[in-house]
Parts: sequence; C-alpha cells; structure tokens
Amino acid sequence: MSKSFSNNLSQLQIARQARLSGVDYLNRAMAPVYRVLNSLLVIAVFMLVGLWLSGNGTNAGAFDLARILVPDEARHIVWQNGLGTADANKEVTNSQPLDQDFLANSYSRVQLGQQFGLVSAKKQTIALLMPSVARAQIKPISHLTDQIPTSKIDPQALDSNLMGSIHNQRAVADFFEKKYSLDRSKIEEYVSNAVLIAKEANIDPVLLLAVMSVESNFNPNTKSYAGAEGLMQVMTAVHKDKYALYGGTSDAVKPEVNIRVGAYILKNLIASAGSLRNGLKFYVGAANAEDDGGYADKVMAERRRIMSVCQPAVSNKLTLNGKDLRS
Repeated sequence: MSKSFSNNLSQLQIARQARLSGVDYLNRAMAPVYRVLNSLLVIAVFMLVGLWLSGNGTNAGAFDLARILVPDEARHIVWQNGLGTADANKEVTNSQPLDQDFLANSYSRVQLGQQFGLVSAKKQTIALLMPSVARAQIKPISHLTDQIPTSKIDPQALDSNLMGSIHNQRAVADFFEKKYSLDRSKIEEYVSNAVLIAKEANIDPVLLLAVMSVESNFNPNTKSYAGAEGLMQVMTAVHKDKYALYGGTSDAVKPEVNIRVGAYILKNLIASAGSLRNGLKFYVGAANAEDDGGYADKVMAERRRIMSVCQPAVSNKLTLNGKDLRS
C-alpha cells in the first residue's frame, strides 16, 4: 500500500511538472502576440489623442472629445464640489432634479406657449426681425430655465438689452451675412430665434449668438467627431433626455430646438460654475483642464464684436439747428 501511494504521488508530481512546463511554453509562445497587442494599443492611443487634438472645424478645438467622455452635468458637479453634492444646485432644485422635472413638469406654461404671436412665455412683447419664428408651435424652455436663480448668473450673461430693436437685429444679421456668406432668410431666422429664446431663458441673446458663431459658424448641419450637433453644438447623446420635450433627438439640429436646449445647458453651467467665463469652459467640455484652449476668449471676443455692431459709433459732426457745420 505504501508503495502504491508513493507511485501515485510520483505520478502527480510528474503531471504537475508537465502542466507547469506547458504553461511556461504557452507563455513563451504567446509573448510575440502580447507584444503585437501592446503595440496596437499604443498606436490606438496615439491615434485617439491625434483625433482629439485635431479638432472638428467648429472651433471647439482639442476639448471636443471631453464632451463625450464625461457628461456635462457630472463634470461640473465634480469640478465645483469635488465628490460631494452640488450645493449650487440646492437652490435650483426643490423636490426633484431639473432633468427629471423636464419630463415630470405639468407644463403649467403650455397655455402661455400656445398663445404664440409675438408674446413670450413671460408675456413680454418682442419685436423680431422675422416674426414668423414666434408663431412656430413649439414648447418654450422657460419652465426649466426659470428654476435657475438669477442671483447665481453672472451679470454679463444677462440680457444686454441691445437686441430689443429691429434696427440692431438687422445690423447683426448684416454682420453675420457678410462674415459667413449666409442666406439672408436663414440668418434672420437664427437671429430672431436667438432673441425669442433668450427672452424665454432670461439670458443674453448676444451671448447665444456669439456661442453659435464660434461653435458652428451658423451652420445647423455641423456635427463634430464627438457627436455635438446643431447651431449650439449640443452633445445629442449626452443630452438626449432634454430633447424629450421636443419629440426626441430626431429634431436635435432644428434651430428652434437646438438653441433652446443649448441655452438651458449654457445657463445651468454658468450658474454652477459661478461666472460666464467658467460656464463657457464647462460648455466646451474643458472643466477639468487647465485651460479651454482659448474657447472662452473666442466667445467673449465675438460677443464684443456683436455688441459693437449694436452700438453705433459716436458722431463727431457738429450741428446747428439740425444742419452740419462745415469747417
């Protein structure tokens, strides 16, 4: 019996050694495969970084990929409050988050929205370069944007009162028509939508126009590699819940829809970030980066250009009884 036990033990040792030898042989045989896979992984990483740095032609630049990697809401919460709760959102939300309220809201403003004409959701008369945009039967975004406290909004992001006149709207339309060689009726539509939606959202229409100019060059069909679409270059996949009110993402690039969703996102980010500049940094997806690649500077510069178009130069002429005095 002792001899049989010894034989079994010897056989087990031999089998174990054979198994170890087999594993060692397999590892040596697979080593070239592992090296190839590692090389492919390194190449893939470099290609991904190269794609990231290549930008998308919408001036969003190197941070376009960040928009799809991390949702905007999660990014700005972590950026402002670390891993804690977003204190800035406590005043915004009462019993449910804003995005949940998007679906749960009873739409008490629907009756107001159905009045259409030249009356916004806040019953303010609005003069528009293209009045027909106010008659489009589309739900306003104000039931969401009104929940964002005005006290948390950078004053620079509030209405500059420069786009209230038809004269200024026409001047801005002239400016963009020449800058981008756009169809006149289309640019008037975009400008009028920006003015109308800015009133709904209580945000500066000049700011919305500046963002549209930098993001998409006023091309509503622009789509980035990361999936940002429309005039405001909203990440459709990330913000698809916000399009539920407008029948889903199939209409995500429609100007009247895209500007509304973009205006809400932008205002929410400005409130959470604490300033217009930081809000723009969040909007482009660079909240966790050291800088935004100059995105905020581009938007602010375009905003200043639009404001200068709306503010006519002071005349140096001397007049007497309405007549020019010539030297």
